[in-house]
Amino acid sequence: MIHPSYSELMQVINQDTEVDEAPPVVSSRYSIVLATSKRARQIIGGDKPLVDGRGKKPLSIAVEELYKGKVKILPEEQEEE
Repeated sequence: MIHPSYSELMQVINQDTEVDEAPPVVSSRYSIVLATSKRARQIIGGDKPLVDGRGKKPLSIAVEELYKGKVKILPEEQEEE
């Protein structure tokens, strides 16, 4: 079993979003998959992991970075700027 689950990741990523504010940053598993795969490709490309990555695959490192809040997913409007 993979830990953390996608639902736990969604809760952690969206915890800073106010209830009355804009919609949550992540609203589907697809968003999490895109974000983790993008970060894993960055790590494969030479970016330094932001968590201890010894003995772990790039995708596992990316998931852990998201879960621990080391990497943030930006809403689409902010990505374009």
